[in-house]
Formats: sequence, structure tokens, C-alpha cells
Amino acid sequence: MFQLGKAIISEDIIEKDFVCNLSACKGACCIEGEAGAPVTQDETEILKNIYPKVKPFLRPEGIQAIEEQGTYIKSPNDELETPLVNGKECAYVTFTENGTASCGIEDAFNAGEIDFRKPISCHLYPVRIQEYSEFSAINYHRWPICDDACTLGKELQVPIYKFVKDALIRKYGENWYAELEKIADTY
Repeated sequence: MFQLGKAIISEDIIEKDFVCNLSACKGACCIEGEAGAPVTQDETEILKNIYPKVKPFLRPEGIQAIEEQGTYIKSPNDELETPLVNGKECAYVTFTENGTASCGIEDAFNAGEIDFRKPISCHLYPVRIQEYSEFSAINYHRWPICDDACTLGKELQVPIYKFVKDALIRKYGENWYAELEKIADTY
């Protein structure tokens, strides 16, 4: 672990390689698991506000789940997250013609309908951030469904921190990321 500003960062972020391989996994991270994507308190308001513009990009099942549960939910552990369709995939998931999961929020963003790309937790994946009162813990979330992403990352020699560069800059800023690059270069 090392510290950068108020962030404690796992060395895995620098040491491990990762590049999403959607042709292999079909976006399973948006479908598998026991919970929706984590959302921040600020993002809950954003999700409420953008929903009317995102709705046309969603599947009927997703719309129904959101209209029954809300644009976000609070888990039994008091964590904020996206709602699920029948306890399975994220309510914001859409599917391409070949069955690959996509994000209705990001689809609306790419179409120029909204200026919010998607929840930061989704943008950062496979990086997970745990917020504490005095610092943030930045870790690599290992999951067998991403084994193909690890293989492709290793093949292409792309460390995790480079794969999630845009998301880290979105979260912490350009200067913070530049410092992270310096640390990685000397590591």
C-alpha cells in the first residue's frame, strides 16, 4: 500500500494488468453479483434528475424495476446502489444485438442527452474505492468473471491504473493522476 494525498492505494493498481474483454465476458459485471452498482450520495440526485432522459434508452424490465424501486436503492447494509431487475442485472443495463451488456446511462451520455457518463463506481471498475472519514482506500476488485480481462491486460501490458485513467482523473483530478503516474514509474 502507498499513500497519495488522502488516498491509500493498493500496489495491485500498479502491478496488475487489466483490459475489459467484452467479447469474452459480455459485460457480466453488470449482470452477475448480489447487488447493484454502488452510487454516491451526490449521484442519487443526479440519477433522479437524469432518469427522464435515460428512460428511452432502457429496456422495459429496467424501467419497471426503477419505477417500482426508485432510481437508486438503499441496501440492507445502508449502502446506496442501483436497483436490480428481479434480483439479477442492474436496472440500467441494456443489451447489444449480440447479447453484450451495455449501460443505458452511458448510452444516453454518448447520444448527447445527458452530461453524466455513469456512476463513478462503474467507470472505475475493477477499482473499488472505500471512503473513510480521513482517507479513501483504493483497491483492485478481483472477480473470476474478469479473468479474460486480466489475460488481455497482460497481453497488451496495460496496468489497471492506466485502464481506468479517465475514471481516476474524473474522481481525483489530473494533478493527482500525474502524481500516480510518477509513483508507478519509480515503483
